[in-house]
Amino acid sequence: MFNKTDLLQFQEKGISEEKVAEQINAFRKGFPYMRLIRAARLKDGIKPLNPELIKQYTDRYESARNLDKLKFVPASGAASRMFKALFEFRSAYVNSNYDPHILKNEAYRQVSIFFKNIKKFAFYNDLRNALAKEHNNVEDLLKQNRFCVILDALFNADRLNYANLPKGLLKFHKYGDYSRTAVEEHLVEGALYARNDDNTVRIHFTVSPEHEPLFRNEAHRIKNKYEKEYKIKYDISFSIQKPSTDTVAVKTNNEPFRDNDGTILFRPGGHGALIENLNDGEADIIFIKNIDNVVPDGKKNDTVRYKKVLAGILLEYREKIFSYLRLLDSSTNVQEPLLAEIESFIKNGLGTMPVTENVKPDMQETIKYLYRILNRPIRICGMVKNEGEPGGGPFWVKNRDGNISLQVVEKSQIDSHKYEQNVILNSSTHFNPVDIVCGTRDYKGKKFDLHQFIDHKTGFISKKTREGIPLKAMELPGLWNGAMSDWNTVFVEVPVSTFNPVKTVNDLLRPMHQ
Repeated sequence: MFNKTDLLQFQEKGISEEKVAEQINAFRKGFPYMRLIRAARLKDGIKPLNPELIKQYTDRYESARNLDKLKFVPASGAASRMFKALFEFRSAYVNSNYDPHILKNEAYRQVSIFFKNIKKFAFYNDLRNALAKEHNNVEDLLKQNRFCVILDALFNADRLNYANLPKGLLKFHKYGDYSRTAVEEHLVEGALYARNDDNTVRIHFTVSPEHEPLFRNEAHRIKNKYEKEYKIKYDISFSIQKPSTDTVAVKTNNEPFRDNDGTILFRPGGHGALIENLNDGEADIIFIKNIDNVVPDGKKNDTVRYKKVLAGILLEYREKIFSYLRLLDSSTNVQEPLLAEIESFIKNGLGTMPVTENVKPDMQETIKYLYRILNRPIRICGMVKNEGEPGGGPFWVKNRDGNISLQVVEKSQIDSHKYEQNVILNSSTHFNPVDIVCGTRDYKGKKFDLHQFIDHKTGFISKKTREGIPLKAMELPGLWNGAMSDWNTVFVEVPVSTFNPVKTVNDLLRPMHQ
């Protein structure tokens, strides 16, 4: 199947021939569907909060000392997806011989909203200045229906270049006479909830290779301003998705897809590949949040409050887990009542319900089993009420080992042909906004090897094209799905005000971004 040139290509990417063969075999066999038992709901897999608990967990986090904190931000998303409607309109507008009436077409309703509200965008002043250099005026261009001139200034590389920039470097929010990018908002957030005892704020961005210099320039441009404002020091780092996490593409017959030069086509493995980047991070507490989920300062209160709450919950659960592990390590302190207490905690606190045959009647076997369940990374995941936003949902799932556990499940992982699975899917009340606080060190302070806790059977296969030729692509188990499948998991309800993603440019017109 593979020639010498292929093997050299694999070597350069840092991926083995066996791994490529495994991926091709997965295309042939497909990935098994997740088996939903029921949707996680409040008090049944999702922990509710009240004012007393919010204060308790916030105080717990704020009073903690000697904790190494890290803010981890997946930031490789391209901004081009935000402007899909504008790209389609520009093409149609040119093809219509610049007929302004096509804006009345329902298909371009969002484009009409964009132009009517163009002054509300944080990048408006930059756009106006770019056009002024060519002696153009935004208002005049709109009156003259010269929409393409405006869009060219927004998208072209010699002007704002928004068609080619990463989402994190777009200006999201206005503050009087200046505007902030999404990266800036994350720096401010970090100062508000991820400050270390020595007043450093560690932030790590995962970026695309071609954008890394731009991110570094942006960090250099802005960090001094916020260091002075918040009396802190930033430790900002970057990493790229490793080439070894790319996945092979195949033709419709599941044979490797080759480009015109004969080389095998590989594609990025999706956000699940970022488990490699996360595994390289060192911290007691890691905050994970997507690059586009930020709000202006006047609306940050809930964001900051609930990040601290989730971190406080992590500390409480971590302390309990560590205390149990120390007791299990000391055989002299292990009695039947303690084992029963730990089993209850695992079932009711950590979202794992072991099948009875896994808990052996022999005490030593039981101790080993409970120790293995406890001695895993832990994640505290915020869950918001489902109000129609896309995102994976929280479910009780039957795993391949027979255990029932809490998992974040994407719709594509569910067998839509099975009626009962659809019923469970549609009964879901919450979804995952990627608001996660993690603990990746064990009770001895040693960092877990996160590779050991991935369910490799939870990847995705999607249909794509390359120069018009159909192909199949594979995504690795998602970062907050299969890549964290074997973590100890706690779901917590957080308000929808903490979830404000920017998927399209018009999302920036929503009240939470204005």
